[in-house]
Amino acid sequence: MILHGEVRSIDEFAEDEAALMEAIIAGLRTVTDPEIPVNIYDLGLIYRIEVKDEGVVEIDMTLTAPGCPVAGQMLGWVQQAVGVVEGVSDVKMKLVFDPPWDKSRMSDEVQLELGLI
Repeated sequence: MILHGEVRSIDEFAEDEAALMEAIIAGLRTVTDPEIPVNIYDLGLIYRIEVKDEGVVEIDMTLTAPGCPVAGQMLGWVQQAVGVVEGVSDVKMKLVFDPPWDKSRMSDEVQLELGLI
């Protein structure tokens, strides 16, 4: 595989993609839901992350409730948190409500932290 004139193996390319995804997830974990003081990734609000060509990242996310008063702001927070990750050139957000979010989407650690299990 050739990227920017550099020859790389498929394994090296896969490692770079895995590292980029880890960095994106780390960025997402810096954004918290204001109603539940937990990061949006572990809360289960991120439904899809896809890295496209040239570092464009597409993210599908939901909210804990459709009437969330900071919905527009939260999308901006996510774009900013992921947009500063090295290797990301643009972040395209899509707000989705299907399937609806419920507490089963939270990580076990978050459910334990919140006293739900």
